[in-house]
Amino acid sequence: MKIAIIGTGNLGLSIAKGLIVNNAFTTLYLTKRKTEEIQEYEQHSKLKVTSDNREAVQHSDILIFAVQPTQMERILKEIKDDLHENHVLISTVTGFKIPAIEAIVGEEQFIVRSMPNTAIAVGKSMTCLCSNEKGKKRIAIAEAIFNRLGTSIIIPENKMQAATVICASGIAFWMRLIRATTQGAVQLGFDAKDAHELSMQTCLGAASLLIESGKHPEEEIDKVTTPRGCTIEGLNEMEHNGLSSSLIKGIQASFKKINTITTD
Repeated sequence: MKIAIIGTGNLGLSIAKGLIVNNAFTTLYLTKRKTEEIQEYEQHSKLKVTSDNREAVQHSDILIFAVQPTQMERILKEIKDDLHENHVLISTVTGFKIPAIEAIVGEEQFIVRSMPNTAIAVGKSMTCLCSNEKGKKRIAIAEAIFNRLGTSIIIPENKMQAATVICASGIAFWMRLIRATTQGAVQLGFDAKDAHELSMQTCLGAASLLIESGKHPEEEIDKVTTPRGCTIEGLNEMEHNGLSSSLIKGIQASFKKINTITTD
C-alpha cells in the first residue's frame, strides 16, 4: 500500500511507528511543516519525509489525515486537485464530519473517518471507523490497516464523537488512573519504579482477563472480593468518594466539549 500521513504530529507519528513496526506499506510519506523534527524516520527504507502535502498525495493512494481540526479545510482545499478516483481518504481529525469533507473534495471520493488512539504506536489501538456511501467499498482497507495496529470496529458516524471520548481521550483517563495507583503504592512503601511497574502490569492483566474471558467486570471483581475482606473495603471507600460517578462525569464533560468543535 502506498500511504501518506498528512500531518505527522503526535497521533500521526504514532500511526507511522505502527506502520513501520508492522511493515504495512509499500511506500510511506510523512508530511510536517518542520520536517527536521521527523527527519530521522527517513532512515527507514521506502519512507520519505516532506513538507509538501501535494507531493505526498501525488505519490500515494491512501491518505491518512492527522492534522488539527482548524487545519483540515485548508489542507483539503490545497490537495483536492491532486486527488484521483482511486484515492482513499482516511481522516483522524476530531469533529470534522464526513459531509464537511465531501463539501470540499466531492461525494465521489472514498472517505473514511477513523478514531484511533496513541496506543497505535505499540499496536494496541482501539480504532472506530465510519464512511460515506462511496467509502463503504473501501472501508475494508482502513480495517486492514488499523487491525494491524490494534483492533477496529465500524460504527455509525453519529457515534464518532462519543467514540473519541471513550477511546482517544480514554487513553489519558486510564493513564491518570495508573498514576493514582502508582502514587498509592508509593504511599504503601514501594519505590517509584516498582510502584509504576505494579500499576501498569495489573492494569494490563485486568484488561486482558476481560478480553480473553469475555466476562463482565463484576464477575471478575466477585472473584477477589471476599466477605469483610480488604478488596471490598477499598472498593466501597472509592465509591463513597465518587470513583465511578467522577469518571462518568468526566466522560460527559469531554463529550460536551467535543460537540463544540464539530464541523458539519
